[in-house]
Amino acid sequence: MSDKPLQGLSAVVTGGAKGIGLAIARRLRQEGADLIILGRDGDALEAAAERLDCSQVVADVTDAAALERAFAVIGHFDILVNNAGGALTKPFGKLEPDDWHAMLALNLTAAYHTCHLALPGMLARRWGRIVNIASTAGLKGYAYASAYCAAKHGLIGLTRALALETAKTGVTVNAVCPGFTDTDLVARAAELIESKTGRSAEEARAHFAQYNPQDRLIQPDEVAEAVAFLCRREAAAMTGQSLIVAGGEVM
Repeated sequence: MSDKPLQGLSAVVTGGAKGIGLAIARRLRQEGADLIILGRDGDALEAAAERLDCSQVVADVTDAAALERAFAVIGHFDILVNNAGGALTKPFGKLEPDDWHAMLALNLTAAYHTCHLALPGMLARRWGRIVNIASTAGLKGYAYASAYCAAKHGLIGLTRALALETAKTGVTVNAVCPGFTDTDLVARAAELIESKTGRSAEEARAHFAQYNPQDRLIQPDEVAEAVAFLCRREAAAMTGQSLIVAGGEVM
């Protein structure tokens, strides 16, 4: 296999300026893809785009009209990675309707919109890769994360349905499901636990790590490697799958 297996292909990564999204963007760029990162933090996007030598487009993935304008600017591309997302932790009894709708908008409905915009061009060219960054929360339950779990389960359902619809077209649709990953999201959750329970941030991080039988947090680059594999031309037989990167937490 070439050391640039994505040479000649173009990729869009949503939420590509930070965390897992940045690691994915970096890996796809290393493998030769022409890259566009998309997100709502213009400063972070500009800094990431400069480091990666790639293009960037500012858009909030929960704003359908903004996405439509952004994709019109981007034009043709071959690979879509729906990475933008976020978690909210609350007991179900305290979960407000706005919380519920916000979690679905960010983690599920945004992927509907991006896939709806990307698929016509992929189908016309009879080639494409869509990778949805789901979570182990799309395969099991976590207490105090009901809206997030519901959205990620929905994202995996969307992945499977689209994979069947596109199975004979040259387009593949897959999900990658990380466990707790060493990102700012986990760092903020650890700080919240520290403020509410008195446990140290390190103890809080250890709490998340214990879900993984390897007793560690997943690294963003490990998730990026799984995504890159699914994007390659050689992965044509992989579709409708939920590739788990979680050290054995879910089997």
